[in-house]
Parts: sequence; C-alpha cells; structure tokens
Amino acid sequence: MLLPKTPDHHVKVVIVVLPESSIMSLASVLDPMRAANRVAGKILFDWTILSPDGEPVLLTCGVAIAVDGVFSARDQGDCLLIIGGFNLDRYAQKPFIAGLQAAARHFFVVAGIESGCWLLARCGLVNGRTATAHWEELEDFALAFPDVSVRADRFVTDGKFWTSGGASPTFDMMLHLIRQRFGSSVALDVASIFVYDETHAATDAQPLVSLGRMEALDPQLAKAIRLMERTLDRPLSITALALRAGQSQRHLEMRFARALGISPGSYYLRLRLQAAQRLVSDTQLSIREVALRCGFDSLSSFSRAFKRQYGASPMTLRQGLH
Repeated sequence: MLLPKTPDHHVKVVIVVLPESSIMSLASVLDPMRAANRVAGKILFDWTILSPDGEPVLLTCGVAIAVDGVFSARDQGDCLLIIGGFNLDRYAQKPFIAGLQAAARHFFVVAGIESGCWLLARCGLVNGRTATAHWEELEDFALAFPDVSVRADRFVTDGKFWTSGGASPTFDMMLHLIRQRFGSSVALDVASIFVYDETHAATDAQPLVSLGRMEALDPQLAKAIRLMERTLDRPLSITALALRAGQSQRHLEMRFARALGISPGSYYLRLRLQAAQRLVSDTQLSIREVALRCGFDSLSSFSRAFKRQYGASPMTLRQGLH
C-alpha cells in the first residue's frame, strides 16, 4: 500500500465527478468513507468533490450534485478518484486530460471508476499496466488501448493506478482501501453497516447478470446463464447449451420455468437483445455490427426481434436519442 501509515494521518481524497455519471458509483465512493469515520469515531477520510468546470454535476438519474470547486492540475492529496459516465468526449476535453496527467503525480493512489478508466488510459497513465472497465465496455476498451492489459476483474490495483468496473465493484475497492490503510476490522465494520455480507475479491470476474443467491440455490441454472453470457455473439442451440452445462435439455427447461418463468431460448434471446439495446444506445457501432455482436446473422431478423422487444427498430431508437 502506497498511502502513508502514520497514526495521526487521515486520508485526503479528491473526487472528480463528471456529468452523466452514476449516483451509485458516487455513493459507493462516499458512503464507505463516511461509515469508516463513523465507526472509528474520528476523521479517517477527508474528501473534496470537484468537477471539470466547478459547476454542479448533473448525474444520469437527474440529480445535480454540488461540488467544492474546479479540478486543476495543482490539486494534491492521497487519493484521486475520477468518476466518469456517458459522453466523456463532451466533458473531458484536452485541458482536462492534461490536468489529470499533471495532477496524477501528486497522489499516492489514482483510481478510474466506471468510465474513469477511459480517462486514465487516454492520459497514458495505465500504458503497460493492468486495468479493468465496466463489462459492457471491456472489448471496446481493450481495442482502444492495446498497450493496456485489460482484465474482466471487478477492480484492479496496479501500483498507484486503480480501476473499477461499476458501482458494486467500487464499493469492494473502497473496502480494500479501508482494509489496507486502517485494517480488516474497520473494513468489516463498514461492510456490516451496509449489510454487505458478500464482499468480493478484486480478481472476481464481472458478471453480466447479477444472480445473487441463485448461484447457491441452483448452481446448474447459474452455470447455464453464465454460458449464455459468454456466447451472446455465437449463440448455442439449447441442446448444446444443456450439454455443456452438464444436464439434459428437459431438466434445463424445467429449471428455467421454475426459477424464472421463461424458457431457456426466450431468456437467451432477451440477453442478446439487452446487449444490443445497450450498443444501439451507447455506441456509434453500425446496426449491422450490433447485430453481429449479438449473434444475429440477418439484419432483418435482428430488427424484427428488436422491435418486438422494445417497440421500435434499432435505428428508430437510436435516432430518438439524438
């Protein structure tokens, strides 16, 4: 751990929040620190919230977050946490990137949260290092930054540069920070405050579907869903899926009907269309490329299935967002 460990040293944290970020990611940063201060009965963490222009930040949920000032290259402290969301090009232009490059030298830990990992990569800060991104963006992140070793882990710590793949992994990352700096008992107390009884290791893979207790209650069903996740671009027949999941097709169909009230084929198609909807809404990929990535060889069959699910064709949905 690179943070100072002197007994009287509290951790000074600078949080930079970009517009169109997730309130859950911000909460996953702030509340563990607040709770750590509470359980310790003293200030363990002292934080400042900044934005690229010093103006309040409008999050994706429509809530505007007041900030303490504008982020600059002169900021310094122990931890620099960059929270990013949608439309980074609009909010993090060249002056911001240059400021981030310079400010990173003044901190012991620099973390990119959600799309914040893209900003660290654009600065060249994680070249030759290991990093992660949200599971929706892992492939695009790896293609955009070939000098970065991209992993599908929940969060990654590589020297002073940390990255997390979403709100829940960020909570785990903050517990890791608390554990490293102030000990396991404080981290356990913080987790307990939030009734967070299933903390994850950094190297745990990010799932597309959060199965919760289903992993324990019906591991064979969970295994089948994980297989679906890994084969969205090359969907298996239900017979082949059942075989690879180590069960008969009949038993697989019974499991889906009992637990989810849906057939395996319908659930598989829904996963593929959900992935397609995210790509249509959040990327500039051509509709044909979206179809191929989600396992549709025919553009017309993709459009029909998409319209049945979402009430509009992929192109109509995309045009309505702009």
